[in-house]
Order: sequence, then C-alpha cells, then structure tokens
Amino acid sequence: MNLFFGIPSGDGTAALTEEESAHCIRVQRKKTGDNIFFTDGEGNYYQGSILSTDPKHCTVAISETTRLYGKRNYSLHIAIAPTKNQDRFEWFLEKATEIGINTITPVICQHSERRILKTDRLKKVLLSAMKQSLKAYLPQINEAIPVGEFFTQAKDEHKFICLGSATEALKNKLQPGSPCTVLIGPEGDFTDDEIASAQKNNFISVNLGSSRLRTETAGVVACSIVSLQND
Repeated sequence: MNLFFGIPSGDGTAALTEEESAHCIRVQRKKTGDNIFFTDGEGNYYQGSILSTDPKHCTVAISETTRLYGKRNYSLHIAIAPTKNQDRFEWFLEKATEIGINTITPVICQHSERRILKTDRLKKVLLSAMKQSLKAYLPQINEAIPVGEFFTQAKDEHKFICLGSATEALKNKLQPGSPCTVLIGPEGDFTDDEIASAQKNNFISVNLGSSRLRTETAGVVACSIVSLQND
C-alpha cells in the first residue's frame, strides 16, 4: 500500500503537495476516482478518492478519517551529533522514524566532524520514512545548535546523556509513559567539560549496553530501548 502526504482544506477535500501529486499521478498513474490513503503528518490518517489528476495539485475527496492513528504513549526527543558521513545520519533518521520518535535536534559538539546540515534534505528523508513505515506522525527536526545551548533549552523532566563509562543502563532509568530526551555524542565522544555541563543541567548519565556503538547506531538503539520499555 502507498501512503501519500497531503493537507486537508476543511471542506471535505485535501490537496497533495506538488511533489506528492507528481508521484501519485505520474509515477503511480492514479486516475480520477481511484482510492488512496494519505496523512497530514499530525496523526490523522485519511482515505479518499481522487478528484483532480493535476500532477502539480492533486485533490482528494476525503471519505474516511482516523484520528491519532498509531499514537504512542510516550514522547521521545533525541539530540545527536551529526555524523561525518551524512548518509549515516540519514540512515539514523530513517530508522528512528520507523521505530518511533517525535523530535530530533542535531547538536554541535567540540569533537563534531560535521557542523553544517541541509535541513531541507533531512526533512524529505523523514517524510519518506514516515510514508514507507505507514505512520501518521512526521517527526520534527530542528536546526543544529551548539550542545551547550541545548543543555539549557532541554525541557523534559527525564533527560539522559549516553556515555560508555556510565554504570546505569538507559532501560533501567526510563519512566514508561513519560516524555524523555536522550543525548548522543559525536564519534570522538563528549569532552569532560561537556559531560560536566550536562550533569549540571540535570542530565542523567546512562549507557546503551556493553557494545561500543557508532553514533548513528547509538541513536537507533536508544529509540529501540525507549520503544520497548513503553510497550
């Protein structure tokens, strides 16, 4: 089944975005009257029939709406240092979306090897992963910020920094059903000053197991742990 992305207009119809319209009409070769499924990325899942086959502005008559489709009982925010290889970072975004995540914030650390990201490209990766995994919630990705700024901005009551040297496991410190923030460092790890600053701002030091993980793998493992602990 193909899932498209569209925005309801409030009159019982919806319009697919220009890119989605082209994919629906030119690639999938959908015709007037064909039924399709789409989401607005805000938890709403729709079924409808095509009214217009304009490849730049495909419109759909909504026949069925499911609210809060696949809504999770928790909220997860992962702050993660971008990897040197952007393909690996995009792989993390894809897998995190498939597993379940609400927000991603790229953080720039002292040992970061990549400091500039193309956020528009990353949003497309998230959108594609949401559709591929048939989810109705599009994760939010923030602009990259220095990790020191993130320490003071993080608002969740449950905040964790992943360290190989930590004695406590993330899975043992989670509170099921509660929003949490998980911070993952760069390939060169956090500096001592960054760790001290995190702890000063109430981040709890945790590990993700006994294996040494690449940054993007650590992000996926953290998503999996949070998901499993909330099942």
